Amino acid sequence: MNIDWDNFLWPYNEAVRELKVKFRSLRQSFLTKGEHSPIEFVIGRVKTVDSIKEKMQRRVISPEVIETDMQDIAGIRIVTQFVDDIYKVVDLIHERDDMEVVEERDYIKNAKPSGYRSYHMVISYTVYLPEGPKKLIAEIQIRTMAMNFWATVEHTLNYKYQGVYPEDISERLKSTAEAAYQLDEEMSAIKDEVQEAQKIFTKNKGKEKS
Repeated sequence: MNIDWDNFLWPYNEAVRELKVKFRSLRQSFLTKGEHSPIEFVIGRVKTVDSIKEKMQRRVISPEVIETDMQDIAGIRIVTQFVDDIYKVVDLIHERDDMEVVEERDYIKNAKPSGYRSYHMVISYTVYLPEGPKKLIAEIQIRTMAMNFWATVEHTLNYKYQGVYPEDISERLKSTAEAAYQLDEEMSAIKDEVQEAQKIFTKNKGKEKS
């Protein structure tokens, strides 16, 4: 089965574009009301063709089932300030009627052996094409800034070691993952003070512009 990749990936690109706009608008709605936003920033991407082909081969996924068996062709990452914000975002997603949660994995309460922490949600999302509506599967990763920094570094190292790290690197990754989580815990302890300071800063910034 030959795949026309441009035609196949176009709806996924549209889904990522729409989801980024919706979550960024959600962040702005909190800020406009002078409230703390559980969303700090949002990014998204569609897997490259090479990455899709590699995963198809590694996971033995046939072209006929790629749309259902590969859940991360479209990926959204929502980054938060605090751990509590992650679960607020999870609740907000559950409350929406423009997407349906089909699977969840909490790698924060149950970190991976590598130390990786993040909250993963798989959603069903509908894009509207000229020929009609099309349901797609997309993955949403929700994590704090500290978790995101660690995961970005680990992802980069994975390209070099292909997941088979030397023992000293593996131990350091686990140690730094725990340090990142401890940072999140400490920041959560002063969350109220941080949020109050942010409100004062935003208010004063608004006065400077007027």
